[in-house]
Amino acid sequence: MNTGLQRPTAFGPVVGAEDASVGGVHSWKGIPYAAAPVGQRRWRAPEDPPAWTQPRAATSFANACVQTGRLYGPGLNNRYDATIGSTLGQTLGSEDCLYLNIWAPTASASTPRPVIVWVHGGSNITGYTADPVYDGAALARATGSVVVSVAYRLGVFGFLDLAPLKTGEAATDSGNFALLDIVKSLEFVQHNIGGFGGDPCRVALMGESAGAVNVYALLTSPMVVSRPTPLFHRLVALSGGISSAATLPPGSFATILPRSVWATRGNALLTHSLLADGVAADRPAAEAHIASRTPQQLAAYLRGLSPDAILTTVLRRLAPLGLSAANPIPDGYVVPADPIAAIRAGRYVKVPVLAGNTRDESKLFPALLATRPAFGGTSGRLLDDAAVFKRVHGYQPDAPPASRIEDWVPAQYLPVDAPTTGLNARIAELDRNWFFAFRDDVLNALKSRQPDVWHYRFDWDELPPPFDKVYGAAHSFDLPFIFGNFGTSLYSSISFNRANKAGRLDLSAKMIQSIGSFAQDGDPNSPSLGSAWPAWPRSLVFDSSLEAARLGVE
Repeated sequence: MNTGLQRPTAFGPVVGAEDASVGGVHSWKGIPYAAAPVGQRRWRAPEDPPAWTQPRAATSFANACVQTGRLYGPGLNNRYDATIGSTLGQTLGSEDCLYLNIWAPTASASTPRPVIVWVHGGSNITGYTADPVYDGAALARATGSVVVSVAYRLGVFGFLDLAPLKTGEAATDSGNFALLDIVKSLEFVQHNIGGFGGDPCRVALMGESAGAVNVYALLTSPMVVSRPTPLFHRLVALSGGISSAATLPPGSFATILPRSVWATRGNALLTHSLLADGVAADRPAAEAHIASRTPQQLAAYLRGLSPDAILTTVLRRLAPLGLSAANPIPDGYVVPADPIAAIRAGRYVKVPVLAGNTRDESKLFPALLATRPAFGGTSGRLLDDAAVFKRVHGYQPDAPPASRIEDWVPAQYLPVDAPTTGLNARIAELDRNWFFAFRDDVLNALKSRQPDVWHYRFDWDELPPPFDKVYGAAHSFDLPFIFGNFGTSLYSSISFNRANKAGRLDLSAKMIQSIGSFAQDGDPNSPSLGSAWPAWPRSLVFDSSLEAARLGVE
């Protein structure tokens, strides 16, 4: 271990390493910020990790949180690799996963550096900090910031509302264990980041997709709002929202569902676990069993189940019932009943907010076109996840095999630019009812209370054909540009080639500098943009040609 990179934490010393991929950066990976939430700690608020006295090696990522294998999760080795294609639907990861990672520039600084805390997305059911897109080294070096990425409990381990688990303690009883994990990581940052060169008074909390939902939840959390010392001082929320049906246009998709929905899911998990476990032969027998046991006995039963048994029940029994989702639970203590109403009433953490969206968000989710006739009524993708992974993994964009858009998109959505019926029009309609509906809801609410709200739209679609039309500027496709990571990852091989290198690198540099400026002083305007970035409801459009960045304002 390089003892020159030893740093203190409240729990014990850690020793990092020179970053192998990016020069001028030190990293500390796999630092525990909470005790493993296993056994009696499963479905409880996180606790401090056990202290240690000897220097602890912090040179590799820790376990991914336990999850069902998906395209956006890890392979068998907690990394992006070919095993993702053979582990779809299998249980991966570990409950012992509450760790964070830190990257910091090696150059000395006269003052503490701003801090960027990253909360990954993945529908709150998948994702991992070792995803190569999320590596914080390039972002730390380019912005002069300390970058932190955090893992948090996923799926029913992260969000579960079930009466037998109640303790009388408000945080645990909220069921929002994932949000409590993120709060715990922010407390770690407040107490320890100074030892890594970071400024605990300039923390930018940044999340994407479900990560954005989660950071918006913390922005409005009564528990967080009431704290005497802020946990964060800027918010970056990409492709996410925090709306209930009450504040959205009719027909829009909400990200905050009534608590009764989550109670139904919790009860279903208990009932179907008893059925899957053979404890009960049918539903009436399961209900009789539940009625005959104390809450303590039922809680002990659930805590005694293996993660694989729990996730198998979710996948095979709850998912067909539409009860497998995971999102913040509006309990009133960790998450308010109506976050948008809380913002409009001024009951939120008032910090500068930078939001972003991609132009074609739902091209990552074309199967959702099947949910309504107005969207087309059938899936917009011909391939399942296994087939998608087989085609994108190892794809050679500079010597591509023959690939036609007809291999990916059903004929009814072709040509993609056909008015009304084409894929682009159908995706735009889906987005109006989903991503853009809750974008407008939360940003308009914020703008009613404060002036410092900004938004960008990511339009880059210079992918090699046919992926420029299949995916375009899809959900999450802005993240390699924000992190400066164009190496091997899920969609990198179909996105980045020699022809688009100059333009995307120029665009990435401008996006990174804007994030850096926002982390520094709460304003994304940067001289590198070459023009002013006006506040919401205007949006800065990030795009490029093959040769250079192309920015505009709408």
